[in-house]
Amino acid sequence: MKRLCARVHRSRCQSGLHVRERMAFMNIGILGSGDVARALGIGLAKLGHAVKLGSREPQSEKLRAWLSSAGKGASTGTFAEAAKSGELIILATLWSGTENALSLAGRENFAGKVLIDATNPLVFRGQGQLPDLAFGQTDSGGEQVQRWLPAARVVKCFNIVGHAHMVHPSFPSGTPDMLICGNDAKAKETVTALLMSLGWPVIDLGGIELSRILEPLCILWVAYGMRVGSWNHAFAILKK
Repeated sequence: MKRLCARVHRSRCQSGLHVRERMAFMNIGILGSGDVARALGIGLAKLGHAVKLGSREPQSEKLRAWLSSAGKGASTGTFAEAAKSGELIILATLWSGTENALSLAGRENFAGKVLIDATNPLVFRGQGQLPDLAFGQTDSGGEQVQRWLPAARVVKCFNIVGHAHMVHPSFPSGTPDMLICGNDAKAKETVTALLMSLGWPVIDLGGIELSRILEPLCILWVAYGMRVGSWNHAFAILKK
């Protein structure tokens, strides 16, 4: 797989322009057709990547509308077509359908590839109630995805912010951080470069087991949103 760029430091993440100038364009497969998948697909296609969005219904009206706004680098297909075509794959399914989506995609199509896990293992309890996590502090969705796909190089990413702010986040109080984790250092370099091109400062927390910390942050994000009635917020780590 083409490397996006050499290792980059967090202090250089404030502007993605110089990164876009020297990163290799990639074939990116996205599994899912919801808000996260469509938002990331448009953002990545506008950077020049060839993006194939995989779905159970690739010819649906929703995805035809997405194609009209995503540009010439975007296409749709089945889960298997998206996984096979992608040099890098983004997993953006509802947790309840994740294992089935991976099976439909063909597990052999993930071998050796970087897989960005943008999912949250949420169990919904009802209207107006906070969701629960399917896993406690001894396991996580990120670790489960890595077990389902042992030959993939899984990096947990994008699960701590709403889809509206995943591409070039802009807040009056400053730029939020994207927190990532995964076991493969080279995979995290690739994901860091991709995130920088989307306008994100990146903080690498460590191995995939740190998903046990990142996934509860989604619950915090939801809880605050429900309390204030807005989804326009994100997290940052302040350093001195």
